[in-house]
Amino acid sequence: MDTNNQIRKIESVNEATGQPEYTAALKELLFQLADDDFILAYRGSEWLGLAPHIEEDVAFSSMSQDMMGHAVMLYTLLEELGAGSSDDLAQLRSPEQFRNCILAERVNGTGGYMEQPHYDWMYAIVRFYMYGMYKQIRLDALLDSSFTPLAHLARKMITEHRYHMMHWQTWMKQLATSNEEATARMTQAVQSVWEDLDGLLSLGAHGDAFNKHGLIEAEEVMRERFNEKTQAAFAAFHIAWLGDPQVSQVNGRLGQHTEELASALTNISAVYKLDPTANW
Repeated sequence: MDTNNQIRKIESVNEATGQPEYTAALKELLFQLADDDFILAYRGSEWLGLAPHIEEDVAFSSMSQDMMGHAVMLYTLLEELGAGSSDDLAQLRSPEQFRNCILAERVNGTGGYMEQPHYDWMYAIVRFYMYGMYKQIRLDALLDSSFTPLAHLARKMITEHRYHMMHWQTWMKQLATSNEEATARMTQAVQSVWEDLDGLLSLGAHGDAFNKHGLIEAEEVMRERFNEKTQAAFAAFHIAWLGDPQVSQVNGRLGQHTEELASALTNISAVYKLDPTANW
């Protein structure tokens, strides 16, 4: 970042911290964005050594690393806004303090990474593709954010994310047009992902505040855009579109999570908790 951009960023942060309502809404949005990428990047990292072939192993690891990098940038903004150390925010909060969607925390399949990992590659492809479609919509909606540093981050992330989407789209096309078994498994994976989609599209209890302060577009606008894009994509893949996602009973945006998140956070923070004061 050049000197002028750095100065503008500092000025924007200082201005935000002088407006309590604005800052509270901004922090809530940043937690949603950061936690989504952080937790799903972790699930992606669990495919290391388990992807279908070596090229995909490298590609998946690289994209998960990109997503983790996006989360780090967002946690760093939170740190600058006084929310605490970015490392602590990622690794020392309790599950109910996380604002990621349930879709991000779902396990990859049965078993564990270190013991009998029977992971579902089809589910992984559908999950990352659907998440990626919404992330693209969300990043586009952040380009005109009233918080300039966030708009700048969104513009930076979009470049990497477009390559991610090209990758997942290629996999979706290949698997959707492969054979009857692949089609059946694709249908099952789509149904599983669809059960958690509402939580991904939700902005939680603070959505109106986000929109009021010009931080991001309204939830209903992004939902409509998402439905239009998924309908068109599924038609191209000859996959049945399942309609507007039903309201979820558990909403991660409200701090409601599954045991799958608690288990993931235990693994993620194990080393850091050995000495949180160390320079990681």
